[in-house]
Amino acid sequence: MRVLALTVLMAVWSSSALSALTEQQLKDVALAPPEGARAPATLEFRDMDGNETTLGHAIDGRPTLLLPADFTCTQICGPALTIVASALQQTGLLAGRDYSLVVFGIDAGDDAAAARRFAGGQVGGPGVSVLVGSQASIDHLTTAIGYRLQTDGQNSAVAHPAAFLTLTPDGHVSRAFSSLGLQPLDLKLGILEAGASVGGLRSRIALLCYGFDPVHGIYTRRVDSALKLGCALTVALLGLAIVIMCRRSRRTGVMT
Repeated sequence: MRVLALTVLMAVWSSSALSALTEQQLKDVALAPPEGARAPATLEFRDMDGNETTLGHAIDGRPTLLLPADFTCTQICGPALTIVASALQQTGLLAGRDYSLVVFGIDAGDDAAAARRFAGGQVGGPGVSVLVGSQASIDHLTTAIGYRLQTDGQNSAVAHPAAFLTLTPDGHVSRAFSSLGLQPLDLKLGILEAGASVGGLRSRIALLCYGFDPVHGIYTRRVDSALKLGCALTVALLGLAIVIMCRRSRRTGVMT
């Protein structure tokens, strides 16, 4: 998987917050999943009700949207959740059937109450998990998926990428998306790509025809190969049709 680096939107930070982190620290903030990145299924978290759970239980064998968030951030993370929730509603896919949504807090100081306030009724129900965890679990997960952030203890802020990931049913990183520049079709195709069995025949045909990589601006390798194969078959069929027409023309000429 190619490395994706995302800059932090600093316009919402105050000048005092900007001065707390060095330029080098800010440059290090990025989403750069390593090759073969996989979210560890055994990591322990707590849900919005305070119940203990694991990341694997939250994924539950479905393609998954994994959204890191600062539950006390209302300037970037709050609007990002609204955008993702709206885009999901427009995909025509259902949480708990076609995909899982896992939102996890990147600040170990946040508790279940903070998770509930952050969700704010925008997300919830079957297939949706909003999780809080220990610093060890958060560090383990963010390191595994290449989600690099910087904590500004002086201003109680976290500099982090405004981005999320899609995971395959076994937890492997499939694709990265911006949380703010998100289109419903791109999101749907990302979910379909993460889980090949999701959706009906019509959805799989749409993936084949519109399998455009929204991150890198190119067709995915699978789609590129399918397009080349389709062109070759079209040329072969046209050639066969010409041969049949020529033979029929000759036979007609002999008969006359």
